Amino acid sequence: MQDEYRTVARTGVHETEVNRSRFLCALAPAATEREAQDFVAAVRKEHADATHNCFAYVIGADGAVQKASDDGEPGGTAGVPMLQMLLRRDMRYVVAVVTRYYGGVKLGAGGLIRAYGGSVGEALDAMGTITRRRFRLATVTVDHQRAGKVQNDLRSTGREVRDVRYGEAVTIEIGLPDADVEAFRAWLADATAGTAGFELGGEAYGDV
Repeated sequence: MQDEYRTVARTGVHETEVNRSRFLCALAPAATEREAQDFVAAVRKEHADATHNCFAYVIGADGAVQKASDDGEPGGTAGVPMLQMLLRRDMRYVVAVVTRYYGGVKLGAGGLIRAYGGSVGEALDAMGTITRRRFRLATVTVDHQRAGKVQNDLRSTGREVRDVRYGEAVTIEIGLPDADVEAFRAWLADATAGTAGFELGGEAYGDV
């Protein structure tokens, strides 16, 4: 697994105009290829009257799934430059759809490549990007007497507390970088006089 990846911070649309043609770039985070395809379908439905709805998406922290479509533009002038822009910016789990309303002036192959790639680049600048880092999920079990102090200590040291459940004991779910696991285990034993339970879970990604 990749240690971290970048994705778009939010869903949004950015519009540019090139030689009277309108280019609307819709960007969204997408956790799966199905989500990316659903987003493409929704934009195509919304802009069914557009000249073209070209798309590109990259799914997987390692960029395992990459797809692009020119949607009727000359081959390699729309979807590929869009995909190249996403990859150049190290974007993952992201989908881009550029809708073109033709303005009556032909752009030529070079002009189209610049317009479609540039539209994605400008949209990324407008929406912003975030970095997500891989961490281990872990569960801490502690008695009620010590739970408040443990939670405060976790938050004050910048640990990500994902969930807290109260039962016979208090169960606190946290996220830890792999490299911190052993140091955290030692700290927890020290902070609770060895009374806390600690169990490692799976892996996930969280915002840096």
